[in-house]
Amino acid sequence: MGRETSVGTSQSNPERAMKQHKVVKARKTRRAFRSRNRIRASGTRPRLSVHRSDRHITAQIIDDHKHQTLAYATTVGKKAELGNGGNIDGAKAVGKKIAELAIAKGVKQVAFDRGPFRYHGRIKALAEAARQAGLEF
Repeated sequence: MGRETSVGTSQSNPERAMKQHKVVKARKTRRAFRSRNRIRASGTRPRLSVHRSDRHITAQIIDDHKHQTLAYATTVGKKAELGNGGNIDGAKAVGKKIAELAIAKGVKQVAFDRGPFRYHGRIKALAEAARQAGLEF
């Protein structure tokens, strides 16, 4: 009389775990398209697009009409003197740097594109640092 495992766990049913992974990925993609399409529909400003990984954070200002990147700041690579991007301090540094580069290019107003990420933690810190450095959104 051993203990029976439940059928719904990922250990006993790896196919269900894989299906759940696909559902979560699709949900993330839909969330990104929803926020991005809302920004593109207005289309009056360049967008400040943010990407976050576990170790790094990247921000770029994109002009969707010209299909051109106007400014770019990241914590990845040899030339990135912004430090660790896996924490809030790194996100603040990227936000300040992207704002400085944008203002140097003559861009003051942008639309914030958080992509599939929630406006929380490092994404929020980057946005607030960019606002304090002079970007309007």
